[in-house]
Amino acid sequence: MPSATLTFIFAIERGAPAPLTQQRTKAAVPFAGKYRVIDFTLANCLHSGLRQVLVLTQYKSHSLQKHLRDAWSLFNAELGEFITAVPPQMRTGGHWYGGVLDALRQNRYLIERSRAEQVLLLDGGLVYRMDYAELIRAHREQAPGVTCAVRPAGAAAADGVVALHCDDGDRLQGLTQRPALDADTAFDAPMGVYVVDKALLLRELDALAAAEAEAASAADSASPPGAGADLATHLLPPLLERETVHAYRFGGERGRVTPDRYWSDLGSTDAYFRANMALLEAEPPLDLYQPDWNILTYQGQYPPARTVPGARSGNEGIFVNSMLAAGSVIRGGGVSHSVLFPLVEVEDGAIVDETILFEGVKVGEGAQIRHCICDKDVIVRPGARIGFDRAADEARFDVSPAGIVVVPKGEQV
Repeated sequence: MPSATLTFIFAIERGAPAPLTQQRTKAAVPFAGKYRVIDFTLANCLHSGLRQVLVLTQYKSHSLQKHLRDAWSLFNAELGEFITAVPPQMRTGGHWYGGVLDALRQNRYLIERSRAEQVLLLDGGLVYRMDYAELIRAHREQAPGVTCAVRPAGAAAADGVVALHCDDGDRLQGLTQRPALDADTAFDAPMGVYVVDKALLLRELDALAAAEAEAASAADSASPPGAGADLATHLLPPLLERETVHAYRFGGERGRVTPDRYWSDLGSTDAYFRANMALLEAEPPLDLYQPDWNILTYQGQYPPARTVPGARSGNEGIFVNSMLAAGSVIRGGGVSHSVLFPLVEVEDGAIVDETILFEGVKVGEGAQIRHCICDKDVIVRPGARIGFDRAADEARFDVSPAGIVVVPKGEQV
């Protein structure tokens, strides 16, 4: 399995939520108190026995590449194992990646020189847990040219989500855009996971990349397409005309990962916020605690998180139903229903409620924050209030439709 599968993870696009991807690609966005989004896809590869992984990078990739170096330098190169970042090499011209299929075309030589029998294509901007080994076994058993992992979707799906149409044997027959469907109709949607036979991919790659470029030009796209949807709309339709494409249903009983059936594209500020807050539920929808399917990441050598009495008030620091990462200190303040990344400081009398604080955030004495996401190294000055006056917040920050305030990286407010 390891040497027979070459894995590509796409992290070329900026992605959403836009306020959090101004300085980093979506795959590098922090999530769940200690992780980066791409950690979930990479952990799936690790636990699935996949040891040849190429991460295609482009948009503001320094943060992602540093994370890959610090957190994922754990494979043995002498055994032919690797996780390698591949920015545009410009072997076929002086161009950036024009999309996911163009990125594959530009790295065709990496596919050709691989001994792999099949290629696994993954979107690095999604959060889910999946045993890819079982997906690949199913692909080999059924022997289609392409296998597409599908998930159940319905009325809550965002506009633009692709709906896949399968026959009784789970063979794909076609696809339509979500707005063309009745709002109450349940349907199968792609989840950004594809297995393609190597020979088929090499045979079709130039034509598929040309079709992708033509579609992007017609749409007058200002930035590279997103990975998940574009692989569905650009990879599948041409192949359906002449190849068998099989659906693999996500969340079944096959595989070693607990089937929590969780999948999120974190496609907006509100979706990102809800996904983090859901982890604080008594029974969270995403299982981070399966001991044999742990999510790896980089963790600094920080001291333990702690609460201490405030120097002025003497009140105990408290936190209620929250995540508190290493190196964080609550000095007489109060934190409730919140997610705190490493090295966060909450000072005496400060109140943090339903908020996400990225690494290095400092909340000053007596400050009050609610319904907020503070990016890395934000300083909230003593007595500041965020999340209480929407008009005032909108004058300074990005505010989502649900009223979630996003304070940009390094701001002092």
